[in-house]
Amino acid sequence: MMRTLEAVYHPRNQYILHLDLEAPPRERLELANAVKADPIFREVENVRVMSQSNLVTYKGPTMIACTLQAIAILLKESSEWDWFINLSASDYPLMTQDDLLHVFSNLSRNINFIEHTRIAGWKLNQRARPIIIDPALYLSKKSDLALTTQRRTLPTSFKLFTGSAWVVLTRSFVEYCIWGWDNFPRTMLMYYTNFISSPEGYFHTVVCNTEEFRHTAVNHDLHYIAWDTPPKQHPISLTMKDFDKMVKSKALFARKFAKEDPVLDKIDKELLGRTHRFSPGAWCDGNTDGGADPCSVRGNDTMFRSGPGAERLRELLQVLLSKESLSKQCL
Repeated sequence: MMRTLEAVYHPRNQYILHLDLEAPPRERLELANAVKADPIFREVENVRVMSQSNLVTYKGPTMIACTLQAIAILLKESSEWDWFINLSASDYPLMTQDDLLHVFSNLSRNINFIEHTRIAGWKLNQRARPIIIDPALYLSKKSDLALTTQRRTLPTSFKLFTGSAWVVLTRSFVEYCIWGWDNFPRTMLMYYTNFISSPEGYFHTVVCNTEEFRHTAVNHDLHYIAWDTPPKQHPISLTMKDFDKMVKSKALFARKFAKEDPVLDKIDKELLGRTHRFSPGAWCDGNTDGGADPCSVRGNDTMFRSGPGAERLRELLQVLLSKESLSKQCL
């Protein structure tokens, strides 16, 4: 988690970290102490550790609940952000934050990057009809999702969508999900409480069934992910042999990586230019004499030094924001 945090760190961003309730208390304490003791984090005050840890079940609604809680905290504590990005500790950036911020600062603030597709065919029976119970909602110990014997009918007042659990969502859209001024996000939250793989459906169904936001959904999660074959259900761990494919994808992030895999060092060196803790940017105002860390001194964080990553991202967005791509939103 700390390695990913440092690789994606920039003073202009806001960060909130969550450790599963099953993590040892020692680890949670070490994380909180590491954030408090860091001179840059302490000066900028943009890294938070969620004080309330939650049990999070893979494919369960507890992941959505935890994500919404994190969004609510960020909305309450800071007005200085435009997009919400969820990452796991096994994600890693493929370009610097200066690249990302330079490109996104010139983007419309009403674009949601969320890979989505209408649930149809066999997925209706396997995803939409079963009713599950996530024990982590009720118990203090984690266990697998429980499948009930009952099956539900398909909804007629809204359409079901599914897609990637990894999203880049606008502030206006997540505000709608939290405040739910027409109650639809709350209705969907209740519906997805007993839905298998709800992290791959909740935001997708809300955005595609809301007139205000359905035209803002760009069908891409800005991640590079390689899937097992068959049945393409689980991401494989990326290694050196995947490096060129990651770069050619022009994606912002890739996942998943095994801890300290050598390919992370290659990404640091060749894509991030990272020689010290943080990926370097225009905000790093220290000198490099004697191998010193330039990011130990914070300069002007409103200036961005873009590089090859920004060019790759611009090329990807040119395709994603073309008329042809946007004509396929929420179909």
